This record gives sequence, C-alpha cells and structure tokens, in this order.
Amino acid sequence: MLAKSSTELVRQQNSALVLSALRRHGRLAHTEIADATRLASATVSAITAELERGRIIEKIEQQSAGGRGRPRVLFSQRRDCGYLVTVIISSDSIQYSLVDYAGTLLDRFTEPRGEGGTEAFIASISAALERAAARSRIDRRSVLIVSISSKGLPHRSEPVLVWSPVFGSQAVDFATAIGSGWNAKVILNNETLLVAGALLEREARREGGASTLAALSLGHSIGLGIARTTAAGGNEISAPNFGHMLHVPNGALCRCGARGCIEAYAGFYAVLRTAFEVPVDTIPAKFVPLGEIDKIAARARQGGRMAQLAFRQAGIALGNGISRLLSLHGHMPVFITGPGTRHQDLLQAGIEEGLSQTQVVRLGGMPGLTVVPDEPSLVFEGHLNLAFSIADQDIIATKPHIQAAGE
Repeated sequence: MLAKSSTELVRQQNSALVLSALRRHGRLAHTEIADATRLASATVSAITAELERGRIIEKIEQQSAGGRGRPRVLFSQRRDCGYLVTVIISSDSIQYSLVDYAGTLLDRFTEPRGEGGTEAFIASISAALERAAARSRIDRRSVLIVSISSKGLPHRSEPVLVWSPVFGSQAVDFATAIGSGWNAKVILNNETLLVAGALLEREARREGGASTLAALSLGHSIGLGIARTTAAGGNEISAPNFGHMLHVPNGALCRCGARGCIEAYAGFYAVLRTAFEVPVDTIPAKFVPLGEIDKIAARARQGGRMAQLAFRQAGIALGNGISRLLSLHGHMPVFITGPGTRHQDLLQAGIEEGLSQTQVVRLGGMPGLTVVPDEPSLVFEGHLNLAFSIADQDIIATKPHIQAAGE
C-alpha cells in the first residue's frame, strides 16, 4: 500500500511538472515538454494523454511557416478548465481580476475601498466577487481559487488577516467572503511575498539571473519578501515582518502601536511627520496621499532642509534593516518596488549610509540595489504564479484518471 501511494505521488508530481512547464513557457511540443521537465518521453506521452482526457490540456496543430509538411502538435491548458479571481487590496482601492485556466485576463475592475468595519469590508468584497462572475457569465462553481493579497500580517495557514494598517489587530476572515454556490479555495498572501515570487520567476527566465533575492516595497507601508530557488528546483518564498522590525528603541510611534519600527521612520506617514516636524509620538495617519509625499520630495530637491532630512532618515532606516537581512540570510540582490521608488534619488544616499554602518556590508560589500517601479504588474504575476501552482495540484489530486498517468 505504501509503495502504491509513493508511486501515485510521483505521478502527480510529474503531472504538475508538465503543467508548470506549460505555464512558464507557453505552448510546447512533446519534445519541448520533455526537455523542460527532464522527464522521459514515454512519461510525457502518458501524462499529456491523461491530462487531455481529463480536459485539463488540449492539443493545437500549428502549420509550418511554409505551409508544407506535417503540422506541429502543441499542448496548452484548456481555458475553460477553471477560473481564478485575484483580489488586490491597497490602501484606498481594491482591484478584481478574472483569469481563465490558461492565464488569460478576461475582466478587471477597481472599486474604492469603502468605510466601515470588517463586516462591511467583507460584504463589499463578497458582492464584488459575485459581480466578477456575473459580468463574464461564468458559473461560480467553476472558479478554482480566489487569491487575495494585502499589506499586513496574514495567518500562517488560514485566509485570515491577523493585523493590517487599516483594521489594526481586528482579524479579517476572507473565507467568509464567498457564500454558497462557490467551490473556490480562498488563499491570502502578503503582497510583497507575491512580488518576490514574481521577481524570482523573471530572474529564472533571464540568463545568469539571481537564484536568491529580496523585494523591498516602499510606500504607505514597508514590506519585504525573500525568494530563493531550492536545490530540488522549487521556489521558497517568505515575507518576514520587516516594516515592524525595531530600528530605534523607544523611538517614533508606528501604526502598529509599537515604537521605533522601521516603518515609523520610512513609511509615507513617517516622511510626512519628519518633514513637518510633528512630534514622534503623534498617532500616525492611516493613509497619506502620494501627492502629498511628492510635494515634500519637490521641496527636498529644491534644498528644503527638513524635507531632505525626512528622506535621509527614511533611507537610513531602510539601509539598517537591509543589513540585518544580509546578516541573517547572506548577500543577495535587493529589488526595490512600490510607489516610493519615485523618490529613490532622495533615499539612495541614506540607504547606502545605513548599510555602510554594518560589518556585514564592510566585509562583504554593498548589495545590488535595483529599482523596479511597476509593482502592480509584479503583484498580479505573483498571484498567477502561486494560485495556479495550487490549482494545478488540486486538479491533479482530485481527478482519479490522472493517478494512472506516466510510469
């Protein structure tokens, strides 16, 4: 019985490898799948035949450019095998996207983030999910996963937001956002974790790309994601609570209620507080419009002393925090994302100053710092990468005929 279970597990893993290769590379021929997965040709044949019978993938014939010879047979996911809804929660709005099983974006709309408590918040998301299905006329039961991202601290295993900048320690249970008639699995991830995962996938497609990296998100909140390729070829992604690591003991008041956090010196509200010389024990604003930070940045570029100090102080806090990351996890490139990247020219000197104060940088050198301004695209890519990897595993595990695939 144990041997049989192990064999079935290997078969499921091989089926997942085939689906993963199709997601990463797009339509592939039989030999290309074998090359990408390093599976034997006979195994690929058995797996693709079973996945096709299960209506998970389909064959497409592609005629050669000259129109002569036998057409090339390519495999790809069936678009109607299932659907994914992504829910990207930001400080002032929520974006909903409906994607088919092949990764094609079918619909997207954005709504303002309403006022009220957690019940009203969940009710608005529930109504929007119903609209997402109705607008594209799809059966709610065909939605495989509702993938949600937010700033804050998610529960380790449940779709529950344990702490967030808006609701504080009032837990938000997103599992209650879908009602009867839905078969979807609800997953919740920290936004910067998804960004780190998307960056690692991009690096994997680039020759000489990094196998370990950190993503640092700058904005209203400060987030960090760490992603690495494991020895087995998989991805390991985490999102330590970087923004709320201690920077200055008994220092400035943070939105989390503690004092001296990195975010209390580097978040948008911290820049605003320093620039206007507001006392450090003032309760932070929950949301600061980007336009207000842009005005402070303009004054800093014109030589405004307190505006310059605000960005330098933010940079030093970030640099000190990154140095701790390097001490714990070793040297790695750092990709800087988020709306705060538009002020990188004002932050750079402070970041380097904060880094250079530590032994790990003096001995090992300054880490690579790369600005990637288009964070929304990275968040969406991260949703697709992670959610579809889960959906693929679930589909393979629940379709009995896949168990017979590939020796």
